[in-house]
Amino acid sequence: MHTSEIVLQTLKEGNAAYVKSGAFAGDISPEKRLALTGGQSPRAVIITCADSRVIPEVIFSCGLGELFTIRIAGNVIDAHQLGSIEYAVSHLKTPLVVILGHTGCGAVQAALHGEADGHIRYIVDTIREAIGEEKDPRAACRLNVLCAGKEIRAAFSAEEDPLLQEEQVACAVYDIETGKVEWLDEDD
Repeated sequence: MHTSEIVLQTLKEGNAAYVKSGAFAGDISPEKRLALTGGQSPRAVIITCADSRVIPEVIFSCGLGELFTIRIAGNVIDAHQLGSIEYAVSHLKTPLVVILGHTGCGAVQAALHGEADGHIRYIVDTIREAIGEEKDPRAACRLNVLCAGKEIRAAFSAEEDPLLQEEQVACAVYDIETGKVEWLDEDD
């Protein structure tokens, strides 16, 4: 099993533990904080929405130093997110990148139902491009996540010595009602 597959399995197990217990199980102790003062080596990069109901450390039962979390409304990808991913993978040796969308996403809803003004339009336009003519909110969420996964893979596979391999990028959707994470295959 590759390191990325092992990390993915631990995230799946962490989500199952969270759904079952409904409690936070990550290590946030003073000892853990002290142990991390010399640096970090997170096991996964999580790109997720800025929505306050979506907290990756809780969802995956992870504590301090375990996840390198990038949050942006609609979990869209641009050069800033790619730079953060590159830093985590190349400098911190983080073996897995997860794009985590969620049900009830306001940014996806905005893309489905109307025009956005101001700076929000950049996020909505990106999502609208990802979802095309889709009208179902769950299906649109999945399409948005899969599009972000493709963008990440394309950005890093074009290099002569790719920074990320196919199995190092995973796509998922968090159900805000049940707490469960659905892992998407690229064929979805």
